[in-house]
Amino acid sequence: MNQPKRYTITAALPYTNGPIHIGHLAGVYIPADIYARYLKLKGEDVLFVCGSDEHGVPITIKAKKEGVSPQDVVDKYNGIIKKSFVDFGIRFDNYSRTSAKVHHETATSFFKNLYKNNKFVEETSEQLYDEEAKQFLADRFVTGTCPKCGKEEAYGDQCEKCGTSLSANELINPVSAITGNKPITKQTKHWYLPLDQYSNWLQKWIVEDHKIDWKPNVYGQCKSWIDDGLRPRAVTRDLDWGIPVPVEGAEGKVLYVWFDAPIGYISASKEWAKRENKDWEPYWKDEETKLVHFIGKDNIVFHCIIFPVMLKAEGSYILPDNVPANEFLNLEGQKLSTSKNWAVWLHEYLEDFPGKEDVLRYCLTANAPETKDNDFTWKDFQTRNNSELVGIFGNFINRVVVLTNKYYAGKVPTKTNFEAIDISVLQEIKKFTTTIGNSIEKYRFREAQAEMMNLARLGNKYLADEEPWKKAKTDPERTATIMYVGLQIASALAVIAEPFLPFTSEKLRQMLNQDQMGKIYWNDLAEAEDLLQEGHQINQAELLFTKVEDVEMQTQLDKLEAIKKENAEEVTAIEPAKEEVDFEDFTKLDMRVGTIVSAEKIAKAKKLLHLKVDTGIDIRSVVSGIAEHYTPDEILGKKVAVVVNLKPVKLRGVLSEGMILMTENTDGKLIFLNTDKNDVKNGKIIS
Repeated sequence: MNQPKRYTITAALPYTNGPIHIGHLAGVYIPADIYARYLKLKGEDVLFVCGSDEHGVPITIKAKKEGVSPQDVVDKYNGIIKKSFVDFGIRFDNYSRTSAKVHHETATSFFKNLYKNNKFVEETSEQLYDEEAKQFLADRFVTGTCPKCGKEEAYGDQCEKCGTSLSANELINPVSAITGNKPITKQTKHWYLPLDQYSNWLQKWIVEDHKIDWKPNVYGQCKSWIDDGLRPRAVTRDLDWGIPVPVEGAEGKVLYVWFDAPIGYISASKEWAKRENKDWEPYWKDEETKLVHFIGKDNIVFHCIIFPVMLKAEGSYILPDNVPANEFLNLEGQKLSTSKNWAVWLHEYLEDFPGKEDVLRYCLTANAPETKDNDFTWKDFQTRNNSELVGIFGNFINRVVVLTNKYYAGKVPTKTNFEAIDISVLQEIKKFTTTIGNSIEKYRFREAQAEMMNLARLGNKYLADEEPWKKAKTDPERTATIMYVGLQIASALAVIAEPFLPFTSEKLRQMLNQDQMGKIYWNDLAEAEDLLQEGHQINQAELLFTKVEDVEMQTQLDKLEAIKKENAEEVTAIEPAKEEVDFEDFTKLDMRVGTIVSAEKIAKAKKLLHLKVDTGIDIRSVVSGIAEHYTPDEILGKKVAVVVNLKPVKLRGVLSEGMILMTENTDGKLIFLNTDKNDVKNGKIIS
């Protein structure tokens, strides 16, 4: 595409079943915001939209768990998410929601259009059904073993381990997520988008036309899907939460969330256009518009195959020019997990680190999972803040502004003759502008931000080499020129930082009093001779960044350690029950109180102790696997619960005539059942 007339940028609609965490930010929202801010700084016509995805199955599952309605859930989390984005500086032109009237109307009209033009295939098929819940099991209402990678507890729409998009019927050993029961199959009618009919078109559009410009992870996943053979994909579901299917014979059915959700980009655009008194159609139907979707890798198939087929089938919409999906971000070496609370939640971060919005933006961009999964650690967060933001960027700006106020009462000094180093540095500003812009336009945001920091490094080196604080008394003209050049670097950084560090950029603009000269745009950096003109009055210095202390990091690490311990306790607590037994079978077990009268290790057996236990009936030999938890001396005289009517067996050549009953504590240590009371006699039956 030649230079576009306008840009439509979308960011994946977040599910409103929980808040935003750092994985969402690093994967989708920060890259999208950098790109949109950069284009607007260039003066481009940009529409940047997003919104809450409120019709997914996870919403209804969350509602069931909390004992509230799905609408209660989406209202709660829509508010949290929307506020978090605003507070964090993600600047959408419109943030909508799929429960909005305009979205229901848009999605309904889109479906009707395709239905009227025979773009769907109607099929009656066998689907999984929970008899107890009286409900068909679509998507995340069912879990089972992934047929591709063998991961247990894969969802009915996707395996989170290998990223494969699935249907519920493909799962091995499926289980209802509602009741835990094994489902039956039952006939139901649905409408399908015949992806197989678009195979040849997708082969050309993706495999041939986008092989070079799409990221390898995006291209590879799409090609794999196409090579594997495309199959019709259902666009309706048997659910009671969502947009009703607008045709006869579809009672009790709603639009599949992955048909409904991407249409949310279009309805969000319509909502924006009505509010701003503009026309939305050029942003979606003009071939000179560049459409870019920012998503995570788990959404690649939906945005690169299913949604484009929907748009192609409808016929009047443009197709995405690029879908720069990122990989996943881990936290302290473990996969982020909403269900296990293993995350850094955005709204909590904003409470814990007020005024440090840009620090998180910077760290997540510096460590963005652009080509592979990456890991966020609090140690790296602290190091990048203290060494880079404070030590490099902040240090340079502070030097320039403080010295300008000290020597020239805050006025940009008059330059005299430039030396070679001055000319070189001023030329470097223009080079950095071009380099950073090119990286952003190629969706290499980590690389672009690193170059921004290199410009700050250049500023520090220039001041360190030229030492204006030493020349101030001996060579005032040279000092004035040095400070003039330093201020030009600072002014360029104020503009270049805006996509990456918007709050810092605004603070720096105010410090330099830039707005008094009129807004400086990206292209001005390469064209203007004086970003800050001689005699321009700047303001007093303020610290752009402050250090992050060890105690703050320890607080966050302690929080994660508590979550890890809580998860371990939950795993212990929710171990599934064993198979049912008859009461008569249970009464056959003879469990009694006994006392350990001797204990010794068994040779060449790391885990086994040979015990002698006074059962009140006799003193008998018991082999117990507790040697890694207790020494023989620790348990002498210990009262225990012992099963005395097990069939004797030999273990490592030692006869075992019973079994000691024990359990694990939260640290995984075996502990005895509480029978250690002096008034309980040996031989007492436990019932």
